[in-house]
Amino acid sequence: MDKVVADAATAVQDIPDGAILGVSGFGASHNFPVDLITACAERDISDLTLVCNSLGVSDAHPARLVRAGRVSALKAAFSARAAVPNSSAQDQSPVPIDVELIPQGILVERLRAAGAGLGPFYSPVGVDTEIAQGKEQRSFGGRDYVLEQPLPVDYAFVYASAADRAGNVAFRGSSENLGPSMAKAAKTVIVQVDKIVEVGQLPIDEIDLPGVFVDRVVLASETRTPAWRPRRDESERRNYLGKPGLTPREVGAWIADLIPSGSYVNLGVGLPTQVSDFVEGRDIVLHAENGVLGYSERVDVDSADPDAYNAGGEPITLGPGSSVFDSVRAFEIARGGHLDAVVLGAFQVDPEGSFANWTTPAMGGGAIGGAMDLVVDPGRLIIAMRHCERNGRSKIVSSLDYPVTGRAIVDLIVTDLAVIERDETGLVLRKAAPGFAAEEIVELTAAPMRVDLW
Repeated sequence: MDKVVADAATAVQDIPDGAILGVSGFGASHNFPVDLITACAERDISDLTLVCNSLGVSDAHPARLVRAGRVSALKAAFSARAAVPNSSAQDQSPVPIDVELIPQGILVERLRAAGAGLGPFYSPVGVDTEIAQGKEQRSFGGRDYVLEQPLPVDYAFVYASAADRAGNVAFRGSSENLGPSMAKAAKTVIVQVDKIVEVGQLPIDEIDLPGVFVDRVVLASETRTPAWRPRRDESERRNYLGKPGLTPREVGAWIADLIPSGSYVNLGVGLPTQVSDFVEGRDIVLHAENGVLGYSERVDVDSADPDAYNAGGEPITLGPGSSVFDSVRAFEIARGGHLDAVVLGAFQVDPEGSFANWTTPAMGGGAIGGAMDLVVDPGRLIIAMRHCERNGRSKIVSSLDYPVTGRAIVDLIVTDLAVIERDETGLVLRKAAPGFAAEEIVELTAAPMRVDLW
């Protein structure tokens, strides 16, 4: 049984108009099957429904299918302003796109349900948010759940490190992500790999996706060179009342000091990733929803392993005790209550501990990520963010302007000005940045807050 085909163009030649196409890959630039995407974009097909975690950023990523006018519907955790039109920018894409944003972990579970031959399932993710609107909701054991539908796909494009001629596939490092669940949900699976070997040359215990799930294997046209995104300026200080607040790195150090030893901790995208640089030598195990546990500090791009990255797509260190797996297991760890703390960024937080950190397609693109899954049972939820927007508007508000991510669940807010705790009375200022009086921080906060410094 030989599943190797000559090239990407041959592998995708039978995809028809109107097909549901799943494309694996993670974040802005990692592990996309770029040859398959390019070959599909160059075909004269239309009305595809594209299912992916994210559209990526370059013309070799799933966004190319949208820009080429091949896609009429998108189901994803992250869309892209550059690729998906909205009411004020209809010229961004050749065709209007119907966008459904799906929490990252639920995207994985919907694919898994389809691949396992299961029907709809109840999930605690997104209860009492916009995600639940129009869906059946029921209560079991005193907890509310939302009914989610399986998500079968017709064709799946998957990237992997290696395959044998029988279609047995091996992923490498943290590159597994949505690949296995995407493949299992598809009728036809096409895998792009860096290396093809003869049957028997892949160690049995290194086969992550058995050949029974794979229909075609294509050798990549060139050596993979990941496009690491440049880091933002982590030394930037934002001025408040004419004085500088903390840098992002200093905020990360503050948060690291608040996490007790013996903790399993998830770090979200953006400012929360700073925390990983301050846990070396401590008994803290870091988790990322792309499928890695036990990573440590971020590393320079020049010395980076292309298959070792965090949820923000930044290169990281994988050492003794680290483990890697697919996104299914990553979200089992989170939703299953195995984390002691979750650190997330946010646009806004209110006094009841509700927070918002996602945008809808109507806001221009849209991104929901995995936060709703992460707050199902987060242990201690810590929000890391700037205290105010660049225009001076407070991000701690009396009521949220953005769609809610989680209700009454935030325990701590750590900003570039303060550590703020939520207790039964509301928000309490516990620590002020050097050079700032408690009264000044209260003045800069657009929600009631009492002062009781540690």
